[in-house]
Amino acid sequence: MEVPQFYGYPRPSGRPGIRNHVIILPVDDISNAACEAVAHIVQGALALPHAYGRLQFGEDLDLLFRTLVGTGCSPNVAAAVVIGIEPGWTERIVEGIAATGKPVSGFSIERNGDFKTIAEASRKAKEYVQWASELRREECSLSELYVAVKCGESDTTTGLASCPVVGDVVDRMVEFGGAASFGETSELTGAEHIVEKKAATPEVAKEFMRVWCEYSELIDRHKTNDLSESQPTKGNIRGGLTTIEEKALGNIEKLGKKSKFSGVLKPAQAPSGNGLWFMDTSSAAAEALTLWAASGAAVHLFPTGQGNVCGNPIMPVIKLSGNPLTCVTMSEHIDLDVSAVLQGKLTIQQAGSKLLDLMIRTCSGRLTASEALGHREFVLTKLYRSA
Repeated sequence: MEVPQFYGYPRPSGRPGIRNHVIILPVDDISNAACEAVAHIVQGALALPHAYGRLQFGEDLDLLFRTLVGTGCSPNVAAAVVIGIEPGWTERIVEGIAATGKPVSGFSIERNGDFKTIAEASRKAKEYVQWASELRREECSLSELYVAVKCGESDTTTGLASCPVVGDVVDRMVEFGGAASFGETSELTGAEHIVEKKAATPEVAKEFMRVWCEYSELIDRHKTNDLSESQPTKGNIRGGLTTIEEKALGNIEKLGKKSKFSGVLKPAQAPSGNGLWFMDTSSAAAEALTLWAASGAAVHLFPTGQGNVCGNPIMPVIKLSGNPLTCVTMSEHIDLDVSAVLQGKLTIQQAGSKLLDLMIRTCSGRLTASEALGHREFVLTKLYRSA
C-alpha cells in the first residue's frame, strides 16, 4: 500500500508538526496577563491563557504539568516561552519541554514584576519567532502522523454519516502505520462492552474497563437524579438522541471497522507507538481537544451534527457534518459536508477519501474553518478542588 505524503515540519523529537507556533505559556492563572502582553508586543507569538495552576496537588497537579508540558512538546509548536509566578514550577515545565530538543525559555514574575518579566520574555519570543519563520516544510509520510478523533453536538446524522466517515479514515491511518486516538469516556456509556471487544489484548480490555468503571462509579457518587442536560445534552436531544446509549452507539463508529486499540492512555499522555489508542478524556469539547493536543496529536477529526464550533490554538480541528441543515445554516464552521452519504449519493468509503484528502491538505498548511474564525479554546481539565 502506498502511504500518502504531506508537507510538515520535522521535529527533533520525532513526529512532524503541521503548524509552526511560538507559544507564550502561562504556568498559572495569574501569569496570563504577562503572557498576553508578550503576545501583543511580538507579532507571531501565541499566548495560551488558562484558569488554573495554583494550589493543585496529587493527580490534579500531575495532570496540570502533563498538559502544560505536553502542550509545549506538541509537534505543532516550534518554540515556547514559559511564564509563571514562581521559579520552581516554571523551571519544571521548561525542563519537560526542553527534553524534546526544541527552544524554550522560562521567566518568573516573583522578585521581577510584570514590567521586567514582559520585557525579557518579549526579547526571547522575538528571537524564537524570527528563528521559526525560517523553518520550511518538508515531505513527510502519514505513517509519522498522530490523529485524534472526537464528535460534538451529535445528532442522528452523526452516527449514520460523519462518525463512520471518520472511522474509515482511522482504519486507513492504522493501515498506513500512523497513530490515532479516541476517548470521550462518558460518551461510551451503553457501548462500553463493544469497545471492550475492540481491544487488541485481554490486558488492554481489562484496563479499559477499569477506567470506564471508575468514571461510572464517580457519576453514581455525585449525580443528583440523572445526567439530564449533561449526557445527552439539550443539543443531542434536539437532534434525536434521547439516551446516552443512542449517543454512544453512534460515537463508537469513529473507531473504524477493522482497527483494534492497543493501549489505554491517561489524559494528555502521549502514545508510545503507532496504531489506535484509547485516551481517558472529558467529553467536553474544549477540554478534550486540549488534552489531545497536549498528548502530541497534530490534527483532529471532529464530526458534528447540530454544529459544534470549538477549535484549539495549536491543533487544527477539521469539522465534518452529515446534517444538511447544519451544513447550510452553519456553513462557515463546516470543513466537509458529508450529507450526501444519507442521500445515497456517496458511500462511506468515498466520503472517507474526501476527508483523507482534506486532512492531507490541512496538514500541508490549509487553514481549517475553526482556525480561520479564530477559535482558540484552551481549557484545562481539573479533577478536584485545590488545597
